[in-house]
Amino acid sequence: MDETFDVVIAGAGPVGLMLACELRLTGVDVLVVERLNEPDMTLKAGAINVPTARALARRGLLPDLVERQDQTLAVVRKFQAQHGGTVIGTTSKRPGAGHFAGVFLDLEDIDYDDEELADLGPAAAVFLVPQQGIEAILSRRAEELGVVIRRGVELTGFTDDADAVVVQLGDAEVRTAWLVGCDGGRSLVRKLAGFEFPGLDPEITGHQAVVEMAGAEGLAPGWSTTPTGIYAYGPTPGRFLTVEMDGPPADRDAPITADELQASLRAVSGVPVEITAVHSATRFTDNTRQVTDYRQGRVLLAGDAAHVHSPFGGQGLNLGIGDAVNLGWKLAAVVHGWAPVNLLDTYTAERHPIGAWVLDWTRAQVALMRLDQRSRALRAVFTELLATTDGATTVFKNISGVRHRYDLGGGHELTGASAPDFELSDGSRVEDHFVDGTAILLDLADSAELRNLVAPWSSRVRVVTAKPARSRSLAAMLIRPDGYVVWAANSTEIDGLSSAVTRWFGAPEQ
Repeated sequence: MDETFDVVIAGAGPVGLMLACELRLTGVDVLVVERLNEPDMTLKAGAINVPTARALARRGLLPDLVERQDQTLAVVRKFQAQHGGTVIGTTSKRPGAGHFAGVFLDLEDIDYDDEELADLGPAAAVFLVPQQGIEAILSRRAEELGVVIRRGVELTGFTDDADAVVVQLGDAEVRTAWLVGCDGGRSLVRKLAGFEFPGLDPEITGHQAVVEMAGAEGLAPGWSTTPTGIYAYGPTPGRFLTVEMDGPPADRDAPITADELQASLRAVSGVPVEITAVHSATRFTDNTRQVTDYRQGRVLLAGDAAHVHSPFGGQGLNLGIGDAVNLGWKLAAVVHGWAPVNLLDTYTAERHPIGAWVLDWTRAQVALMRLDQRSRALRAVFTELLATTDGATTVFKNISGVRHRYDLGGGHELTGASAPDFELSDGSRVEDHFVDGTAILLDLADSAELRNLVAPWSSRVRVVTAKPARSRSLAAMLIRPDGYVVWAANSTEIDGLSSAVTRWFGAPEQ
């Protein structure tokens, strides 16, 4: 063998980089291989949801997110000023809060006092960060942590011999304990490993591009429904998206030309634009598939390698980051030997239902975009419902990801939920204590009994004793490195804490 690593990750997109950072934070020896020589700057996801923002904030990256959002907002505001000052996707002058099938929410219709929107912390205010920004932040973070990233290196095959995986990288071979495919929707790792990938075939053709064009003044900013499809223009100069409902593309892999983009935009919008230059372009469908299990032996999948769907609602990037954060600490625990291999079974158990929900969420949007008279009538009804407080709030909570939680059992309402991020009496916030990637026992009652119980796990669970800045009934939470609560109590009773810490953090240290 040329080299040996604890983990090899195929794919240096945001998911692969996030996973690599999570692993390296705990000292795992990780190699990331990427077939492209440079980061892919093609326009993809344009925003992040609350779980993604909070995951990055827990690792100290909130200032980077804010900086990137400020840069994007400056461009968006310039575009808006050029179009009469209207904030795209709203009936007011306030920013839009997302959309469902191109039907936009208005912030004024959302009930921000809803209990599911409480204690989300400062990270929840960050959303307008495009995928390229996330990838740039994570690339720098990976470099700081010492992750080995090799670009222009393509995985061509591998053999899982039950004790290790031998990975072929061109003429070289690398031996690793674990291989993770983060290599996108057409994942070679998934195909070579033989993962089942059931789902639905596509029925649409979509394009997303950033171009220079003449005649754009005839395009309506925001999302528009027409007799021939749906298109979006903005919120940055030259950016548009089209959805045509007459079947998938004849050749998904063919080069995307200016003529193709121009024909699509003209067909859907009815505006005789002329595209003179193409800066970025993608062709997409609503093909929706998901592997039945995220692990086979020593091979795992994350991100689009495990699930594909249409880009509506920008769920793909966020779903993949969630996979990486969930898998990272678990795989690291197995590598370090303090957790059994079956801890990895919880990766599929927890993430597969979230992925299945996202697939259905995107399928429903395609159904609402169809051109037939029945679907258009349903779209009109849905638009009316979305203009109500209950409708807007429910859809907003789903779009923002705040409803994502895991079925972990336990009697407390917080078990399985992302830990609330509230201020502590020392001026810090709950999420400030996760920068090192360690699990936390948050002791809000100054309980020696609680602290003594988890003392045998001191290298895996760090105790933070602090009072909340304002009165709460909560006495303590045991929080995994990914920010999810596995035990909580409203008093200093320790029932269930011992079993929870053993279940998630292994046997007591010797």
